[in-house]
Amino acid sequence: MGYREITLQLPTGYVDEQLRQCIRKELDVTEFSYQIVQKSLDARKKNNIHWLIRVVVMSDQISGPDKILPPALDIPFRKRDEKVLVVGSGPAGFFSAFVLRKAGFQVTLIERGADVHKRAEGIRIFENTGHFDPMGNYAFGEGGAGTFSDGKLTSRTKNITREKQFIIDNYIQAGAPEEIRYLSHPHLGSNNLKKIVKNLRNGFINIGGTILFETFLEDLRIKNHRVVSGITNTGSMEADYFIIAPGQNAHETYRMMIRRNVLFRTKNFAIGCRVEHPQELINQAQWGQKKLPGVKAAEYRLTLNHPGSLPVYTFCMCPGGTIVPATPYENLNIVNGMSQYLRNRKFANAACVAGVNMERLLGRETTPIQALEWLAELEHKFYRYAKGYQAPFCSIQDFIHKKETTQTAESSYPLGLKPAALWELLPAEISHAIREGLNAFSRKIKGFETGLIMGLESKTSSPVQVIRDESRLCAGFENLFMVGEGSGHSGGIISSATDGIRAASRIIEMSG
Repeated sequence: MGYREITLQLPTGYVDEQLRQCIRKELDVTEFSYQIVQKSLDARKKNNIHWLIRVVVMSDQISGPDKILPPALDIPFRKRDEKVLVVGSGPAGFFSAFVLRKAGFQVTLIERGADVHKRAEGIRIFENTGHFDPMGNYAFGEGGAGTFSDGKLTSRTKNITREKQFIIDNYIQAGAPEEIRYLSHPHLGSNNLKKIVKNLRNGFINIGGTILFETFLEDLRIKNHRVVSGITNTGSMEADYFIIAPGQNAHETYRMMIRRNVLFRTKNFAIGCRVEHPQELINQAQWGQKKLPGVKAAEYRLTLNHPGSLPVYTFCMCPGGTIVPATPYENLNIVNGMSQYLRNRKFANAACVAGVNMERLLGRETTPIQALEWLAELEHKFYRYAKGYQAPFCSIQDFIHKKETTQTAESSYPLGLKPAALWELLPAEISHAIREGLNAFSRKIKGFETGLIMGLESKTSSPVQVIRDESRLCAGFENLFMVGEGSGHSGGIISSATDGIRAASRIIEMSG
């Protein structure tokens, strides 16, 4: 059976039979099977918005070789006595634990927060009452911060084909839609993620893994450049290898590791706010119409690099989504965005952030501890202003003109808005850059200036990065790995999960 790979143009609301008719016409075949390889929306011309679909067609009527499958991730299994302790159940922590268990290691995965069901209940109570639950919130708990997000699976990391395919395959087996294999901008949706992480957990347990929730790593016991045990709130846990995947919210874990002579450095990151608009306004601006058959909701990605100013860009755009109170601790005020799979809610939101270098921003050398303290103080500043979890806000137009907003506004944010001179709450250089960005973005998207800007978006990436050697170990240690967003070496679901898998692969090599 031969195969051909072709690219087709189809209307946004196409059905399967239309795709099959295009294949028959293009290749002059009657009996065939096909697989979509990539599907992307071409919206460059508003009068001709369509899908570009790359398909592989297999048929006896096609001459040529069989389709060559990409190489799969190799996980050599043998029964092993070595123990691994993995800290954190986000993508990096979970997939490192999962791969190691498949390789035969005795793996215990601990998570400081609650399981996803209890976590969702804690979030529901928080949004209804303002009572913060340290065990069940948007930052900590089963699946990490990404469980309550849009669940984007895009990644710019190169040379990760095997790992990415393994991750995608396991998400689909756990209940993700098949389309994540081929969409150019795939996403899972928070409602799907709650089911997916539970199914992944059950799969890990079914192959002999152990997972413990509400178990917090308090300290590490170290001897001769090796971690001997992890000290948790439930007792000491010994292991031969340790993988720390705490996420970037776990500042006390950073501090503990620094006290234990794990080396970190500061790195560039980004700070800003969330912007929000009616989704129909974004649809109209991007598509020239309020709805488009076969497409959930319009997206945007905006950037401004102005000489002499900080770079500004939108990040983690959530079409048809919700702005949420994403604080990891009860005395901080932070916002983030999330979407359900259908992306069918009234508003669109995105982070609007400025890329910063801490030493440039502060005008002095900055240690990792000082960077963490500076960021925590900024997050607490927003909490003090709001006297709680209301989101300080103003209109985008008022932010541009430094004019205080006095009227109330409709928003998806569940804990209410508080009018603020938002530009004064942010560092001056960041405010200036974001003002320039908002001006530029308002020229690119019609009506952009009519939206709202609110809250503090401070978790696009970590301000610190662990120093690792060429074998991915924490520098100076023989059995300690730090992976995922919290390590400062990855960002997003796919790259973080890949980082975890590669640490697991290194342990497999070390074990022999």
